[in-house]
Amino acid sequence: MIDLQMMNDRLERSVARARERKISIPTFAQMKDPDLIPSEIREELQSVGLWDVNPINLYRISWKNQPKIQGGSFGGVNFLEFPESLTGVKARIIALVGKWFPTGAHKVGAAFGCLVPRLVTGQFDPTTQKAVWPSTGNYCRGGAYDSALLASSSIAILPEGMSQERFDWLANIAGEVIKTPGSESNVKEIFDKCWELRESGEDLMIFNQFEEFGNYLWHYEITGHAMDEVLQQQLGPKDTYRGVVLTTGSGGTIACGDYLKQVYPTSKIAAGEASQCPTLLANGFGDHRIEGIGDKHVPWIHNVKNTDMIIALDDNAIVNLARLFNEPVGQKFLAAQGVPEEVVNSLDLLGFSGIANLTMAIKFSKYYELGENDVVLTVLTDSMELYQSRIKEMQEKYGAYTELDASAHYARYLQGQSTHDLLELRYEDRKRIHNLKYFTWVEQQGKTYDEIMAQWYDPTYWTNIQRQVAEIDGLIEEFNRKVNLN
Repeated sequence: MIDLQMMNDRLERSVARARERKISIPTFAQMKDPDLIPSEIREELQSVGLWDVNPINLYRISWKNQPKIQGGSFGGVNFLEFPESLTGVKARIIALVGKWFPTGAHKVGAAFGCLVPRLVTGQFDPTTQKAVWPSTGNYCRGGAYDSALLASSSIAILPEGMSQERFDWLANIAGEVIKTPGSESNVKEIFDKCWELRESGEDLMIFNQFEEFGNYLWHYEITGHAMDEVLQQQLGPKDTYRGVVLTTGSGGTIACGDYLKQVYPTSKIAAGEASQCPTLLANGFGDHRIEGIGDKHVPWIHNVKNTDMIIALDDNAIVNLARLFNEPVGQKFLAAQGVPEEVVNSLDLLGFSGIANLTMAIKFSKYYELGENDVVLTVLTDSMELYQSRIKEMQEKYGAYTELDASAHYARYLQGQSTHDLLELRYEDRKRIHNLKYFTWVEQQGKTYDEIMAQWYDPTYWTNIQRQVAEIDGLIEEFNRKVNLN
């Protein structure tokens, strides 16, 4: 469970800092339902930019922001449905859109879920401690941003091979940026840097997304409810929700599947990774180019026992579809194939991991032979706004994108997507994947044998975490009362 032990001496300093900086904190309930946000805050947001480093933007950590860069209010959940003319399958594939969070990615919410419980209990003291955000990309961006909004110093850790846009932005937000060796696949190097920082004697707190249950809980409660809201809106009388498909990354976003299974017990959860690094599929390892999904280990917070399928994705498909979706020649080709103009114009909402999630949904739909009354959900973590340098790199390396390229990529990676590198999990398969946690977390990262066993055998392990939302909201409300900005 998330540790909610109170440390009152530190809490007093945190409250004083929040009062000084005029910081109030939204509850989980308000992130789910922005109608609960006080009217004066909603009115003030009308003059604040989505990415502005302003504490009031804590209230924009929601799937329901009006899709505007400047100002804006709240509405329904932002989502995009992909037509058969693009996907090649009849199933209705619907994706929540992450671009309209502050920082342009939903990871700002996961970081909130990790930081705020420590802040409102006094465990984390923003006046003396630094918040450390180890990540393969968007999570450390979200953590650095949340830290800035909550008047705390931060250290962002990410691999040196990540896109330049991430480093350029972090240089202005994080107190310090540490580049670790390698790229997307080099998670252990990030963990090693965390141990080095722990042993340095510096006063800091490390929020490791791969083990922080605040990450799991935020997605269970906020993303899970947002997805259910979309389903209640979109499911017709003959429609059936079949499952959610997500690259695993830190194991946080896939927690929404735990919520959805409780509401729709026959639904499935599919976890994705790169074929070039098939850790979940085949205990494998390697390197790949799908930024934002992590690998070479099983995240501590991934509820593997509740996962039904592993889908591996060729990173060649992802990077080539990025060109198809974003190069003018590719967009023109898609329009000629009957893809609606509004969809073509929205394809920049898919960053690399979003393209991977769409590809997963196609494979999932083909495997289960889903039809027009079947609904599959996924998430667009970020947008191509964070990958423009990658498009330029591919143009320089491979030359101009041609209609022949577009035709080949459309036929092979969308209409012709296969069900290879896919495994429907038996009980033994799930246990095999869960057991991989031992080598990373018990042998290397200090977790206990008893807890890894509890994750598998104790049915209350995960539900006890899920029940902590009300207690955390109570602590946030009490924190705000003490700050007393009214």
